[in-house]
Amino acid sequence: MIKRLKSRRRKIVEGDVVDSGHVDPRALRGVPVQEAELRLIPGLDEEVSETLTGLKAATAGDARPRLIDTTMLFAPKSGGVKRYLMSKKAWLEAERPDVAHSLVVPGPHHEMGTDGLVRLHAAKLPFGDGYRWPQSVRRWGAWVAAANPAVIEAGDPYTPGQGALEAGQRTGCPVIGFCHSDPAGLAALHFGEWAKKPVEKRWARLFGQFDRVVSPSRYIARRLEEAGIRDIVIQPLGVDVKTFRPDRRDREWLLERLGLPDSARLLCFAGRPAREKNVDVLIEAVQKLGDPYHLVLVGAGQGLPAEERVISLPYETNPKVVAKIIASCDAFVHANDKEPFGLIVLEAMASGRAVVGINAGGVKETVDSTVGQLARAAEPGAYAEAVRALFDRDVEALGAAARTRAVDVFSWGRVFEGLCDVYADVSGKEEFRRGRGGNA
Repeated sequence: MIKRLKSRRRKIVEGDVVDSGHVDPRALRGVPVQEAELRLIPGLDEEVSETLTGLKAATAGDARPRLIDTTMLFAPKSGGVKRYLMSKKAWLEAERPDVAHSLVVPGPHHEMGTDGLVRLHAAKLPFGDGYRWPQSVRRWGAWVAAANPAVIEAGDPYTPGQGALEAGQRTGCPVIGFCHSDPAGLAALHFGEWAKKPVEKRWARLFGQFDRVVSPSRYIARRLEEAGIRDIVIQPLGVDVKTFRPDRRDREWLLERLGLPDSARLLCFAGRPAREKNVDVLIEAVQKLGDPYHLVLVGAGQGLPAEERVISLPYETNPKVVAKIIASCDAFVHANDKEPFGLIVLEAMASGRAVVGINAGGVKETVDSTVGQLARAAEPGAYAEAVRALFDRDVEALGAAARTRAVDVFSWGRVFEGLCDVYADVSGKEEFRRGRGGNA
């Protein structure tokens, strides 16, 4: 393992991740992170000093191996990545008391929270729905190194991912890359096919430097393999089956809130209003379906013009309210044909709802004819056809089967046990395998 780690570490210096003129992070190994390395602008010096002092105080007296998660995919209206990280944090605290865990994420200010979240000042992305983009790889890497990690997991290939690699070099610890998205596919969608190859090349170069790469689906694993990445661990995400459960269903409450009759068939989608979600396909499909179908968009309808048969509800921060809305609808709909995984689909299944998805991407690995219906393409006519086919069957029986699958296959406990095996393998720290009571 040590030989492989060393060979991977050389790549980051030989590639273009380290800026010209950068000090090789390996030259700083064993050197404590200094406040001068972290300063951004004079007005933030006090914030930086207080945050660094708090971080060092929280980690210095803790001899446990520390897992550091770092990503920019963490915002007030974030989706699956944020839910994955917060669920993992809660699970580790309950089930791995011999392991420490911290999150290093962007925020409006530098701040060391009592909850183990280290927020670092970063500017908001224009039209980015609250996401923030850190600028300096060097500073980000220094912050992660200051947390004294035993293992680092990077949740994106952007500044935090590159900073994680620098921190790994500086501290000598392994770095895992969790591939939550397909940046090349998104670049092609938003800018055209011309943008795909350059992004894919950079994506491959970065992920090739991680000591292990984790993919949430076979779909993303294949994309990584096409880009030349090896040592891929496929680890599907999970679902909080205690929050998302069928007994939250209150259809009368939702119909009254929406002002609809009992005869209505409620199709639900919850998520960000991002282009790749193909919300337009859902809207056109429900218009083709006509009476009695209605589409309920939770968060995803923000900024869209009013449409017949489409009801837009605001983004909901309380997961229990989201769970109640989903459970109270008649089916869950999801039209992204390039979804890396689709955590919200699992949450709908755990809520006892059948799912209509697309026969492509990561969703087709979760949904089949026993728990829902797959449309042949992300096209309104094909999607409307799939919805009709679903309601020609026993929707409630399909929802019950979906709940069973979510509990038996996708509970967070199963997911995090698997990830802890990966952490133990790359770090040699058996504490990741020891549960409460000291048993492996």
